[in-house]
Amino acid sequence: MEEITVSLVSLGCAKNLVDSEVMLGLLKQEGFSLTTDPKQADVVVVNTCGFIDVAREESINTILELAELKKKKCRLLLAAGCLSQRYGDELLFLMPELDGLVGTGDTGAIAAAIKRSLQGERPVYIRRENPAPEDAPRLLSTPGHTAYLKVAEGCDNNCSYCAIPSIRGPYRSRPLPAVLAEAEKLAAQGVRELNLVAQDITLYGTDLTGKRELAPLLKELAKLQGITWIRLLYAYPERVDKNLAAVIAAEPKVCNYLDLPLQHADNRILARMGRRLTMEDMLAMLSGLRREIPGIVLRSSFIIGFPGEGEEAFGNLLSFLAEARLERVGFFTYSREEGTRAATFRRQVPESIKQRRLEQALSVQSRVMEEHNRSLLGKIMTVLIDGPSAQDPGVTLARSEGHAPEVDGYVRISGRHQPPGRLVEVRITGSCGQDLLAEIL
Repeated sequence: MEEITVSLVSLGCAKNLVDSEVMLGLLKQEGFSLTTDPKQADVVVVNTCGFIDVAREESINTILELAELKKKKCRLLLAAGCLSQRYGDELLFLMPELDGLVGTGDTGAIAAAIKRSLQGERPVYIRRENPAPEDAPRLLSTPGHTAYLKVAEGCDNNCSYCAIPSIRGPYRSRPLPAVLAEAEKLAAQGVRELNLVAQDITLYGTDLTGKRELAPLLKELAKLQGITWIRLLYAYPERVDKNLAAVIAAEPKVCNYLDLPLQHADNRILARMGRRLTMEDMLAMLSGLRREIPGIVLRSSFIIGFPGEGEEAFGNLLSFLAEARLERVGFFTYSREEGTRAATFRRQVPESIKQRRLEQALSVQSRVMEEHNRSLLGKIMTVLIDGPSAQDPGVTLARSEGHAPEVDGYVRISGRHQPPGRLVEVRITGSCGQDLLAEIL
């Protein structure tokens, strides 16, 4: 086969990034050359996100921008991921620039799709569940000391606003031996921090054994040599039980950190969303976690402007934010997703009101975060070095247990640069936005 160079552009969430890394590993195994520069590639693959309107717009714009490369070196442009899975026929009809599509469950077919397209088949359309094998090679795109570890695929929660079950399918846990084998391989490559991801990590194992297996998985992962931190992302709130809390509290390698997508705090809106906890339940849960795991950092996300969200409901959300005092929060304005129950709900909130409420919510949460950061002044903490700042040459970027990659900001250390992947002790000297300022002891 002639030498073909491939560039893969990954959009969307960490789960999508893992799929991209697996596709890169398979392409390398199949003899393709790889480049991070699409301008130098014969083939460009865009791993798209189709979760909400903003993500779809980014995916479409990226495809159109990269299509311009076909006037130069690029011979093929393919799309993979959520947008391909959800709107495959429409994409091929509306975007003749695309030479092929690969669905979310077809990461194992990416090399075959490219080969078929090179042989003249246009468009190639693979959407028949061709998953990569559990022991598929994976080429990390994250810094070498940190990696995401996907423990499951799909979702069974069926929240009224969410299209993920129709895109990614039902919940499917990866077998525990396969997860451990991949984690061991990552540790051997120098990874020190594992960030566990799935649409809902707390459901892990129930489809295989009938029991929640996240706590046992954490105990096994903690035995791996070389792994220093294990972080839990996307934990469904109602399934965070005492067994899980006990493992987080007792196991030093499991970060005192938990990502709990709560989505709202008004009981009527929560019920319309298909969520099973009330505001009172959530406050009790947060209080219990802080009592059982001293120093835990809690992250959540909330949807602003869900159908039927009046001023009183939004006021309840603001009150909850002030009382819950979550250390990390992300906000999203409601996206009306076709095929979901919420898309048919009456009393859709105008975009102008969503934006006004988003600004109000950000203002309340920024005050909470500022108070939290002030409480850390003078504290000594252990941080993991990520590397030098691209914007500020005199600063080294690091993260504490309370800082997940990409979403939670950094601990910014001035002075001599430290090697990535190293754990160091620092004293917190100040803050700037969501970042902390520190000096090495």
